Amino acid sequence: MRVRVATTALGITAALLALPACSTDTTGDQHPSAARAGKPSDRAQGTAVLSSAALEPRLLDPSDLGNGYLPKPERPAQHDDVTVIGCPALNELGGDAATGGTLAFPHKAKAAFTYGGSSSEISEELYSDSAKKLSDGIDRIFDAMTGCPSYQVVAGGTPVDVTSQKLSAPHAGGDEQWSQLLTFTTGGRSTVVKQTAIRDGNLLLIVSGSPALVDRHLDKALAEATATR
Repeated sequence: MRVRVATTALGITAALLALPACSTDTTGDQHPSAARAGKPSDRAQGTAVLSSAALEPRLLDPSDLGNGYLPKPERPAQHDDVTVIGCPALNELGGDAATGGTLAFPHKAKAAFTYGGSSSEISEELYSDSAKKLSDGIDRIFDAMTGCPSYQVVAGGTPVDVTSQKLSAPHAGGDEQWSQLLTFTTGGRSTVVKQTAIRDGNLLLIVSGSPALVDRHLDKALAEATATR
């Protein structure tokens, strides 16, 4: 199946196209388990949906991360032909699922950083919508992506082998949590991306990047995102 997709939500297309410049990073939790820790009805949701402008100041900045982090310039939206091979779960949702394209929430903000002048990166995305919409949207994506332990994505004519692994939910708070480890391999090079999502009320936080950096900054990102401003 071939469809047009954009570099969006989970940023997988960017990772696929950047693979030749990346090196293998195997740091991270290697023990899969159910990553969900709740349902939207677990807690009364009285907070209003936040606008994109209100989400921006809740993002981490270089001063929050520490020395060695630099903002990464945002890439222009790219539309590439993507073919998903060997994963019925992704096929059922369409090619957008391979890039997180179904996370089309109207209120969002994003920041991305490089670390130490290397290929290590970390990105943070914030979304706001009703608890149910946030939960259903991210749930569908993670279930599809972790439903196949291995598959292939052809992005912009470049074949990439992908393996996915569900990870145990982090003990970082929030109402629901998801986490996965993705390994992309092409041209003899591999890169590992850890993605952790936490829904707290009407906020959805997604932290992606090098596993060690995600683990290091997840708690801080959640604290900043949920702090009263």
